[in-house]
Amino acid sequence: MAEYPEGEQEGASEEPSTQVLPVFPLPDVWLSPMTLMPLNIFEPRYRQMIEDLLDGPGRLVMGTVVEGQDGQEVPEIYPIAGLGEIGRHEKLDDGRFMIWVMGLKRVRVMEVPSEHPYRMVEAQPITESQPDGHEKKMLFISLRSALDEVLVEVPKNQRPPQKMLDNLSVGSLADILCSRLDLERGRIQEIFATLDTAERARMVLGEYAQLKLAESVDGSGGDTDDEAEGDEPS
Repeated sequence: MAEYPEGEQEGASEEPSTQVLPVFPLPDVWLSPMTLMPLNIFEPRYRQMIEDLLDGPGRLVMGTVVEGQDGQEVPEIYPIAGLGEIGRHEKLDDGRFMIWVMGLKRVRVMEVPSEHPYRMVEAQPITESQPDGHEKKMLFISLRSALDEVLVEVPKNQRPPQKMLDNLSVGSLADILCSRLDLERGRIQEIFATLDTAERARMVLGEYAQLKLAESVDGSGGDTDDEAEGDEPS
C-alpha cells in the first residue's frame, strides 16, 4: 500500500531529458507522484537491479502490467508509467531487499534492449496540465470532501496527514482518491494516464459518485426484495 510522505508539490522537480532506466513491471500497481511505495524484492533479477541502482541515483520506473498479461514471461506494460526514486532500502540476511520508492512523476515509456537480467525502458518526461482559478478551487473542495469520507474507514496510522492533504495539488488528491476506489485495472490505468489533471479529477469524482450510488441502492433495496419474493406477511 502506498504511503504519503511530507514533501514538495507534484511537478516541483522537472526532469528535462529522456532517461534510460530499469523497469519493475507489476500488475495492479501504480506509482503516482507524492506517494511512497514499500516493496519486497525477492526475485534474483530484481535483487540485482536494486544492487545496480544503489550505485547511482536510484531511479527506476514502476510499470503496470497490461490487463490479461499476468503470468506472461515478458508481460506488456502500459505506456504511461510512474518514475520513482529509492528513498530508503534495507538488505535482509536472506538477500532480499525492502525498499521504499518515492513517486516523482508520470513518464511515457518505450522498452529498449537490455544487457541486464532485468528490463530497461526509455522514460520520456510528461507535462501535466493544471487547473486554475475557480475550477481548481471547486475540484479541490470536492476531492477533499470525498477523501474525508473514504479515509474515515482507514486506521489513523495509515491515513495521509490532514495537513499534507491540504497542501497537495488537485492531481495528487485525485491520485490518492483513485487508489482508494475498487475499480478495474483498465479503468485505473485510463485515469492514471489522463494528463489533464482537471479531467482526471472529474473522472475520479465520477467513479466515486457511482460507487456511492451503488452502495446506497444496495443498502436500501434488500428488505423490499425479500418481502416481495418471500411468503406473504402475516
